[in-house]
Amino acid sequence: MRLPFFVYGTLRPGEPNHDLFLRGRTRFEEPGLLPGAVLYDGPGYPYAVEQGGGTVSGEIITARPEAYAELLAALDLLEDCVPGDPRSLYERVARDVTGADGGTVRAWVYVAAPAVAARLRAHGRLIEGGDWLAHR
Repeated sequence: MRLPFFVYGTLRPGEPNHDLFLRGRTRFEEPGLLPGAVLYDGPGYPYAVEQGGGTVSGEIITARPEAYAELLAALDLLEDCVPGDPRSLYERVARDVTGADGGTVRAWVYVAAPAVAARLRAHGRLIEGGDWLAHR
């Protein structure tokens, strides 16, 4: 599936990984919201954890078709996301996100892997308001 990406941390415009990974590879970037999730502070980057009642702010990134496969592989590597590996920090999941126009878009989202999410719920520091940029 060639879904857009919902990014909420260091891949957002103005953050260090935006230019490193997304510059020249995107067709569209627009503000978006991920309902049903909250943000936790990590070591220099956030983790989205699926949890009812919260909303995470970010951007919906549509990749250029010719750059899609390369970008997907690069983001999986950046996010330490190896499908099926329980040691991964994140897992890539397809979720409905809300675009700037209020419409719903299906997008890939990197959320905290189950073991990481459990640790964060027990001992993590919640980012109030769900916006990494406002938190920083």
